[in-house]
Amino acid sequence: MTTYAQLTTQILNYTETSTDVLTSTITDDFIEHTENRILREADLDAFKSHQYATVTADNAFVSLPGGTNPDPTSLSTIRTVHIYPASGTATRTFLEQREISFMNEYWPVRTSTGTPKYWAWWDENSIYLAPTPDSAYNIEIGITRLSTRLSSSNTTTWLGNNAPSALLYGCLAEAFKFLKGPAEMLQLYEQSYQRALQALVIEQQGRHRRDEYMHGELKIPGMQTQQKSTGG
Repeated sequence: MTTYAQLTTQILNYTETSTDVLTSTITDDFIEHTENRILREADLDAFKSHQYATVTADNAFVSLPGGTNPDPTSLSTIRTVHIYPASGTATRTFLEQREISFMNEYWPVRTSTGTPKYWAWWDENSIYLAPTPDSAYNIEIGITRLSTRLSSSNTTTWLGNNAPSALLYGCLAEAFKFLKGPAEMLQLYEQSYQRALQALVIEQQGRHRRDEYMHGELKIPGMQTQQKSTGG
């Protein structure tokens, strides 16, 4: 595990610089960028959650739920979107993600309605469905939450406790890009980050197997594997 103080000290030691060059504001940016990168590149169970919303007939726009845990300000990314009728049989339908340009071509007349098949980001707080819903639907949104930030006021976090190597090497890659350091050192730390992240994902995959779960496709930097084992 690593604390905020330990990580910032390591960054300064590895780069052989001082706080005169890498101020706390700069190193905090390295940490935040690396935390966000880890969440983008590793589908970690610890940050998975769900939000629930409803949409009415003839309304193609869904506001992300707020005021609960997590709310939109804690959202890192949407992983899945499912809909099911607000009344009757609760058969869930998976919606595929598309770009707005596709949606506009696929369903150019928003007043026309049907069973939604696709979703796209509309803005930072809402998503857009196509076709425009023909009735009321409940919506289940699988999300990845933003991690609690490692900082001077929050000195320990889940990533600090469980992914210290990925945090360190990701921060060092950020630091050497910022300092315009030797290319071979940047490459070294980038490779070390990738190995640490892969080890983190493989460790999680091992837990899934031990628990006899099937979690579908796991993202591993540089490759993707389809988990098929159900035990053992």
